[in-house]
Amino acid sequence: MLSNLAVRDVETLIHPYTNLALVRETGPLVLERGHGVWVYDTDGRPYLEGMAGLWCTSLGYSNEELVEAARDQMARLPFSHLFSGRSHDPAIELAETLKEIAPIPVSKVFFTSSGSEANDTQVKLTWYLNNALGRPRKKKIIAQRKGYHGVTVASASLTGLPANHADWDLPLPGFLHAACPHHYRGAEAGESEEAFSARLAAELDAFIQREDPDTVAAFIAEPVMGAGGAIVPPKGYFAAIQRVLAAYDIRFIADEVICGFGRLGTWFGAEAMEVRPHSLSFAKAVTSGYMPLGGVTVEEPLYQAMLDESRKIGTFGHGTTYSGHPVACAVAIKTLEIYRRDRIVEGVAEKAPHFQRRLSALAEHPLVGEARGVGLIGGLEIVADKASKRQYDPKAGVAARCVAFAQAEGLIVRFLAGDRVALCPPLVIAPDEIDTLFDRLGRALDRTAEWIRQEGLQAV
Repeated sequence: MLSNLAVRDVETLIHPYTNLALVRETGPLVLERGHGVWVYDTDGRPYLEGMAGLWCTSLGYSNEELVEAARDQMARLPFSHLFSGRSHDPAIELAETLKEIAPIPVSKVFFTSSGSEANDTQVKLTWYLNNALGRPRKKKIIAQRKGYHGVTVASASLTGLPANHADWDLPLPGFLHAACPHHYRGAEAGESEEAFSARLAAELDAFIQREDPDTVAAFIAEPVMGAGGAIVPPKGYFAAIQRVLAAYDIRFIADEVICGFGRLGTWFGAEAMEVRPHSLSFAKAVTSGYMPLGGVTVEEPLYQAMLDESRKIGTFGHGTTYSGHPVACAVAIKTLEIYRRDRIVEGVAEKAPHFQRRLSALAEHPLVGEARGVGLIGGLEIVADKASKRQYDPKAGVAARCVAFAQAEGLIVRFLAGDRVALCPPLVIAPDEIDTLFDRLGRALDRTAEWIRQEGLQAV
């Protein structure tokens, strides 16, 4: 029987990325409080938050400095906006800091409220740029299959996941998808990571040629794919594709919404993956998830085009009410201060080998075909047959069952399409908590194997 809170939930809320029919039967997991890497349900039961919320709560829960930063700003200036030339200290200071730590030259910063809005803005700015440059045909944008870039109409068109397109009438025309750089699934027999990367680059080149390079404006990619399966690109991938993009004057956007601010052991994922984009999209860990905030970096040529368009049109006709919200910016300033002061990024680099060793060891489990990651992010793929890589029927929901068993063990992780399980704990996780995470996940995999045996599931 569902609790009173659960009944109220199913009668009032729509849950994103949820089987809405199933949750009416099972009810939600209602969380009440959190501290460090732990969250607690309404019965007081603790769970190790192995997904940092949604890839975002990097400093863990109940960080008093972040709470105080929000409280102070709300008492001083709870709201202002950046429209019509208005400004405020938190937005200015945050933009200055972001320019300082960015791994690429940045002229200006434009703030949004989310990663979806940031990538939606990237689309509009790319179109705006090419109109300003007198290239009205150069508008197509290439993303990757299994890439994730958000859920607005434009950003969901960038996203390369079937569930984000099915019955939504997406993607819109002009949004294209190149091959997913997943060596485990995409490589030919005996093909090395470097050879696979070279092949994908050649395929991208041919793809652009077929579309006509004069019509292709931008390419967007995550340094490490998040919602598409926590997929690490093969060796040499970004170096190979960047040469192709440069040859056709194609704007390269790095979606740092998940990888930015320390997740890979560097300030930005672009540094870890040797990506040299024109622009970055960011969100999530910029505030440790405590306040909604995102944004994009603006390169100097784009800024000059924006100036030209403002002179022509009379305004820069884009922006949202909460762009540069002072409370969100104040929390972000304090978050970045803590990252620097407490050496959070360096700490990730120090803890990552232990995390990755425990992750890699799961590849020995009978159900696990691939277990791979970088920094403090990882993904594993459940297979029915390790030799052939054959999987279970997707309708069986094997990864979802594994995640449910993990929750029963007191661990929150996330299942993704393709029977993949993602791991992304808060960056402040301690070594012994890393061990707790993988011990519990191992038991969840064992319980999943037993459930598969009882159900008589077979490879398809």
